[in-house]
Amino acid sequence: MTQHPLPGHASAAFAEADRLMTVCNACRYCEGLCAVFPAMELRRSFPDGDLAYLANLCHACGACYVDCQFAPPHEFQVNVPRTFAEVRAESWRRYAWPAALRPVFDRNGLWIALVAAVGVALFVAGFVAWNDTAVLFGRHSGPGAFYRLMPHDAMVVVFGAAFGYAILALALGLRAFWRDIGEPAANLADPRSLWQAVKDAATLRYLDGGGVGCYRGDERPDDNRRLYHHFTFYGFLLCFAATSVATVYHYGLGRIAPYPWWDLPVVLGTLGGIGLLIGPAGLLAAKWTRDPALADTPRFGMDTAFLAMLFLTSLTGLALLLLRATPAMGLLLALHLGVVFAFFLTMPYGRFVHGLYRFAALVRYARERRRLAEAEPGSA
Repeated sequence: MTQHPLPGHASAAFAEADRLMTVCNACRYCEGLCAVFPAMELRRSFPDGDLAYLANLCHACGACYVDCQFAPPHEFQVNVPRTFAEVRAESWRRYAWPAALRPVFDRNGLWIALVAAVGVALFVAGFVAWNDTAVLFGRHSGPGAFYRLMPHDAMVVVFGAAFGYAILALALGLRAFWRDIGEPAANLADPRSLWQAVKDAATLRYLDGGGVGCYRGDERPDDNRRLYHHFTFYGFLLCFAATSVATVYHYGLGRIAPYPWWDLPVVLGTLGGIGLLIGPAGLLAAKWTRDPALADTPRFGMDTAFLAMLFLTSLTGLALLLLRATPAMGLLLALHLGVVFAFFLTMPYGRFVHGLYRFAALVRYARERRRLAEAEPGSA
């Protein structure tokens, strides 16, 4: 790979992606595998904005690498999955807000997340124990049991602020990405393109290697990554739904947590938590068994941090649910709050953002495809 940025590109990874897209545009053998190559064929040059768009449109199935006649050891050294993985990571860093925090999460993201989680957990547990050790290790049951350790208003202020900051940072990063790929803000709200992108994202349409599945280290395709992504995505949505319903219960109906096992927030949270155990664990296993030639190994830390924090959020949440009426509840609540806070903290600076940027890329691709169809002779 080129070791220094070429003129017109921000880095060597973007320059290499430009080279590969030029080769692929001349070949076009892989045009039926996913959305990347039809989108590529609409272009004759590849500025950094378009390369960031194509890289985030890529679902990293590995099919183009396996099928490519110019892949290593060929002298052309065409490796689209790995190069696009590097461009994706650089684009996430490039659009992160605020800019001062970009270098913090380049490496060792997992350790940053774990240290933050343990630090917050120790602070909460220590604060409670300082005031009354019996509260930390006592049995608490009935409405408001959790708030005997940390007042509800304090939870809302601390974690609401962390979540609000994460949403703001994610929104500003997404705006920077959308502007850089040359799209006006109004296009992100185009109803038909949005609906097509929702369907493509919900079904992971392009995570199938052209119909055979993703490729592993042994070059055997399967759909396990697709399955684990579904567990993760829908598990996260179920947990978010559980939190939303609990919020309506608290402020709208005056019903105070914790809720009984059969109630809707607990059912949704339990199902979502199971999904967030299976999905991230499966995706982590898939990462460790994947062909190293396809991976962006220097940034493995932040990739694993996101999956690990999702897994730990679910694990501590389910443990808290099972043991909430025991003396272990205080420590488990402190640990769960610490993990949730660390997850919010790292959301805008790691793997979580790939979902937002990929969805935006799918919106643009849907719009490009519709424009192309409308321009064809005989179209309505």
